[in-house]
Amino acid sequence: MMRITYVGAAFLSLVAVIPTIVQDLLGTPFVVASFFGGTGLLIVVSVGLDLIQKIDSHLVMRNYGGLLES
Repeated sequence: MMRITYVGAAFLSLVAVIPTIVQDLLGTPFVVASFFGGTGLLIVVSVGLDLIQKIDSHLVMRNYGGLLES
């Protein structure tokens, strides 16, 4: 459980620091760089995962193999 907590904390701290890294490396204003990290990034990833899950469930419901199966 401690390993999962450490990995999760490291991931969240990385997500929180991404806007600063983008701002420093690319020289963009902080307002623009804030779109690439933090809450926006977590929302985009969760919506993408949810979309893939819904498409896969519809394919399985229609007796297809599924989206992620090879």
